[in-house]
Amino acid sequence: MLVPPTQYGMTVLNREAFKATFQTLALRVPNRKVALLQKSLTTDVLDLPRMRAVVADPESKDNRLLLLRDDLQDIDTLAADKKKLVDDESLGVVQHTIEVDYDYWSTDQVLNALIPADKVKEIPSSFTQVGHIAHVNLRDDLLPWKHVIGEVLLDKNKNITSVVNKLNSIDTTFRFFQMEVLAGSDNMITEVKESNCRFKFDFSKVYWNSRLHTEHDRLVREFKKDQFVCDVMAGVGPFALPAAKKGVTVYANDLNPESFHWLKENKKLNKISDARLIPYNMDGREFIRQAVKDIAATAPTQWKTFDHFVMNLPDTAIEFLDAFRGVYKDHQTLYDAADPKPALPMIHCHCFSKSSEPATDIAQRVEQVIGSPYDTSSRLHFVRNVAPKKDMYCISFRLTPEMAFGSTR
Repeated sequence: MLVPPTQYGMTVLNREAFKATFQTLALRVPNRKVALLQKSLTTDVLDLPRMRAVVADPESKDNRLLLLRDDLQDIDTLAADKKKLVDDESLGVVQHTIEVDYDYWSTDQVLNALIPADKVKEIPSSFTQVGHIAHVNLRDDLLPWKHVIGEVLLDKNKNITSVVNKLNSIDTTFRFFQMEVLAGSDNMITEVKESNCRFKFDFSKVYWNSRLHTEHDRLVREFKKDQFVCDVMAGVGPFALPAAKKGVTVYANDLNPESFHWLKENKKLNKISDARLIPYNMDGREFIRQAVKDIAATAPTQWKTFDHFVMNLPDTAIEFLDAFRGVYKDHQTLYDAADPKPALPMIHCHCFSKSSEPATDIAQRVEQVIGSPYDTSSRLHFVRNVAPKKDMYCISFRLTPEMAFGSTR
């Protein structure tokens, strides 16, 4: 296995320092016999990533050089049957020089050559891609190498033009984090495709997490054509846009003015009509109450409301559930008059839990805020692990009459 020369201490990337020369044995094989000999000697043929085992013979156009595995030092140590084949074919044995440079080495090989393993907890090996941006979350012990890490990631991933590092935790008000550009362009306006939609946004000013793609799709599958969905913390639209595209009417809100801007831009980008997606820029509690009034106003003489509320702000969404206490109190007469009795909305609330008993933990927190027990048909869905002993969940439950028509506190 070839490895690049170690460059511990390098904090400014010098690509020339990764040039290396290796020697390996090679067999001089007539052109017409290359395929046969390569197959017969397959376990002893050079097998390295991105490297040819058959190369031109500089001394003869009639022959090719068949390179042997790099740990083979003496042709006489070949298995007896293979050594006999080499002798019977009268194949010449020569030393061949392999020259490689920075472009040959993989990301992991370069980073392991740059960063001493005994100085850090773990060598970085992955990143999250958001359009043309590679996003890393470097630990403090890696910060001395942050710029060379950025340069290497930029070099080795041709569809990446910017590498950024997260500087702090997510702002719970506007849901984005401060970042620094480690390498490449400082253009943070990017575009991604997800759920048959295009999303454009400024990654430095809004929240986007590609790892939630599966969760976005899961919830959108629950929404039926011609239903009404209220997306309380919509961001740039990862739930709202796919839902609207499938024929759901979505009232979508985000407090962050930048998210609101890109939500409207993405609505245009995906050619979604004004009737299908109604964007708001409000506090979440105020929006819940306002959206209930707005949808009711479209049918003032009958009961009309949402089929689903989505609350994807896992750090604090549970705290907003108090907005549902008595939210339909002024509409109870229409509800009571409806026949058959309509179903009250489903609430899908994302949250974190560090508890070893997350179902109990989340139930207690929800009931404390909303003021009454869940409907018995509630479901707790595990979304993903976000940190050691910290998981993300989605609790889905139907509003009960006690919640919907009860008194506000």
